[in-house]
Amino acid sequence: MPSSPLTIAVLLLTTTCLSPGGDPFPEAAGKPAVTSCPETPLSSGGIPRHREYLETVVKCLDKSWRAYFARTGVRFKEPAVHFHEEPQGIVCGMRLADVDAFYCHGGRSLEFTLTGRWIDNRTDLYPFKVAAHEYAHHLQTLTGLRRAYEARYRAAAPTRRTQLQRRFELQADCLAGVFMGSVRSSLARTERDWSALYEAIRANGDADGRRSHGTGAGRAYWFRRGMTTGSPAACDTWSAPASRVS
Repeated sequence: MPSSPLTIAVLLLTTTCLSPGGDPFPEAAGKPAVTSCPETPLSSGGIPRHREYLETVVKCLDKSWRAYFARTGVRFKEPAVHFHEEPQGIVCGMRLADVDAFYCHGGRSLEFTLTGRWIDNRTDLYPFKVAAHEYAHHLQTLTGLRRAYEARYRAAAPTRRTQLQRRFELQADCLAGVFMGSVRSSLARTERDWSALYEAIRANGDADGRRSHGTGAGRAYWFRRGMTTGSPAACDTWSAPASRVS
């Protein structure tokens, strides 16, 4: 019988490292099935196209992860999805002007701004990856990983907190890679497109003294790990050495 989120939280908090072990993403559950998720046009058409693109990706994510969690015993529920045409105001405690997309834990919702450099006139796979990363935070919530992480974060010394945060974010990068690997054959993309995506990921590592998401090289490593293994169980950033979550 799968462990409950509360059991997982207790396990995580009583171990030396915040390792989910085999509970949230068990080896026995295997990999998400290879499925089809063709992209809709994005490089022109403005906000309506941006919304259509993201809606398509989220539907694919819903389908893929619902099927996967049916094998783990974790109760699956789709996240709510909200789109913001104008990046103004505050949503879930976040200033929309400061973000591209994020997951709202309290509302269990994906929040997407529909304008900005992250999505305007893009011809690469970066918006696809961003959606998959934010969706991964929903998976961390469903499995109880987020609850355990937040409890450990509150109890940790300040010098340890940023490393815990990086482990949390890098796991989301890895899970995003797992999903994108499962739909890769349906995307009309060349090897050059995939190389461009890795470059975009490396360019979006921690900067200006921030240590919250990992270096560009670290983010690319964990995304690639998810892509190449295709296994959520391979995304155990919690037991990885500190050098892998820098």
